[in-house]
Amino acid sequence: MILKAELNARKKITAIGAIDAPVLRYSFGIINWKTEEIKKSDRKTRKMLTMYKMQHPKADTDRLYVKRKEGGRGLMQIEAAYKAEIINIAGCLNTNYKEDQFVNIVKSHESTQPFMNSIIKKTAKITEELG
Repeated sequence: MILKAELNARKKITAIGAIDAPVLRYSFGIINWKTEEIKKSDRKTRKMLTMYKMQHPKADTDRLYVKRKEGGRGLMQIEAAYKAEIINIAGCLNTNYKEDQFVNIVKSHESTQPFMNSIIKKTAKITEELG
């Protein structure tokens, strides 16, 4: 619906970032997203931008995710948002509320989870990739 609206390109990208990204970000710590699903979501967004003639099929896809002030389009990359959100959640579990019994329960539950379900283990993998 956003792409069909009669808005300029800047407003459309802003609307996508204001509507699409928060819905996904909210679910990152709750739903066990696979990396391929997140990449597929990014691809689907780029495909729709191409279908509605907001992006040329052969244009540089990295430019979409660069800030507008730096010459890009300013779209939020879902994969980067996912990694940032997982790191933030793990950081909150590790640093804040050390005496809180509920946080300690979550930490003990996290330590027993397999790799694909543990936020702390995912964070270790993400920081290793970034780092």
